[in-house]
Amino acid sequence: MASYKDPGFNERTAAAREARERALKKLAEKKAAPDAETIAARAAALAAREAAAAQKAAERRAAIAQAKADKLAAREAAAAKAAASVKPQLTEAERKALRDARYAARKNRK
Repeated sequence: MASYKDPGFNERTAAAREARERALKKLAEKKAAPDAETIAARAAALAAREAAAAQKAAERRAAIAQAKADKLAAREAAAAKAAASVKPQLTEAERKALRDARYAARKNRK
């Protein structure tokens, strides 16, 4: 039985060159020009993907617009509720009249 012999530099480069040539030959054989049906099918698939992407983008924009409208309506409703819950400020004369009424009621109880 012969012992193992390390391949030299020239042998290694020759083996690499042969492997590269085999791979390129195999790739060239595999790479054939697509026929008209394949090109048409790919174009149709591309058009379908683009239409789906456009539809999705339009739906996303509509959802964002709806969310903004809902947020604005909620803000307006909160502002209206806050405005309705605020007591009106009494004028000086109205406060004096209430104070005098309380004073008179206290006087009448005694």
